[in-house]
Amino acid sequence: MRAFIAVLVLALLPGCVTANVERSLRPQARPEAPSSGSFATWRAGFEARAQAEGITPATLATTRPYLRILPDTLALDRRQSEFGARVWDYMDSAVTAQRISAGRAAMARHANTLARIESRFGVPPEIVTAIWGIETSYGANRGRSPILATLATLAKDGRRAAFFEGELIAALRMVQMGKVTPARFTGSWAGAFGHTQFMPSSYLTYAVPFAGNGVADVWADDPSDALASAANYLARRGWTRGQPWAVEVALPQGFDLGVTGQQRSDWGALGVTPVQGTLPRAPLRLILPGGARGPAFLATGNYDVLKEYNISDAYVLALGHLSDRLRGFGPLRGAWPRQDRALTLAERTELQRILTAQGHDTAGIDGRHGPATIAAVQAWQRANGLPPDGYINAALLSRLRR
Repeated sequence: MRAFIAVLVLALLPGCVTANVERSLRPQARPEAPSSGSFATWRAGFEARAQAEGITPATLATTRPYLRILPDTLALDRRQSEFGARVWDYMDSAVTAQRISAGRAAMARHANTLARIESRFGVPPEIVTAIWGIETSYGANRGRSPILATLATLAKDGRRAAFFEGELIAALRMVQMGKVTPARFTGSWAGAFGHTQFMPSSYLTYAVPFAGNGVADVWADDPSDALASAANYLARRGWTRGQPWAVEVALPQGFDLGVTGQQRSDWGALGVTPVQGTLPRAPLRLILPGGARGPAFLATGNYDVLKEYNISDAYVLALGHLSDRLRGFGPLRGAWPRQDRALTLAERTELQRILTAQGHDTAGIDGRHGPATIAAVQAWQRANGLPPDGYINAALLSRLRR
């Protein structure tokens, strides 16, 4: 199970929790439909369920005044983007000159802490700092929404009510354990909090009191606990010490794109060369997020660990590239196909429907183009004599329609 990811938000915005997705173990199944009754009725039922999971009457009494409906949170939750984000648009907004400069300054300012974090967890300073930068602009945008009210709002009337009810119970458990007081429990409109934007269940599982105060204070101006907690999360999800997240590569003329997505160790023998640095000595997977015309990357297993933190490839590419810039690498050498427009949700769904009708498994028709949809596109491209890069754009949809 993915500990941080359960829902992909289509419109990704850096430094804001809309860039994030639900980051927690999936709770036990509960009805997903929003409640149609009054908030008081819902709260009474919720408190009974919370007590069944170990939340005491005293904790419920203490937190009850903080449970209320936030209309602005509901409006944000229901705001769906019709258009899917283009990878390069997200990367442009996430990896800016200002964010690179501020990140290098933050790394220098917290060099000793980041070195101790790397020594203990094996995650390098630039990765930890890049997470910090994308999540909250190095702590500048930690959010001021009251988390208990936010989670109660989304648990009662949100699109993912069962998930958020589980997170609300985890939040009450944090209060019960003395991790945070209800009044100090603030964060983003979607329930994440702290410098690196943890959800409550993730805090309970991965937060560490690195500063030595006994409680992981991810809200403090000192980011030590939050940064160490993010590194602990990555380490426990399988981060391999000493490996990069990925390397940008150049493909030789006439390269067989049919190996896109494959994990191999002989890329050098196939003529693939790193743009900067060297190829890691590990099995690597070729990814082409902009198709044959865009930048090419060989991803290590650490790329997939970052996807545990956030399942969006755009997020991982931005995070990884920002980390490279923080350690002194230059811009990407490959050019994105910027003339390609984003497909609408209706178009993304139509593409899956056509592929499914032709016998290709997209693992659902929901407008979300994950690995199964990309593999289906590759299979269709091969069958139709096209370079099987798995890239989805308006031109591909037009050919599918014919």
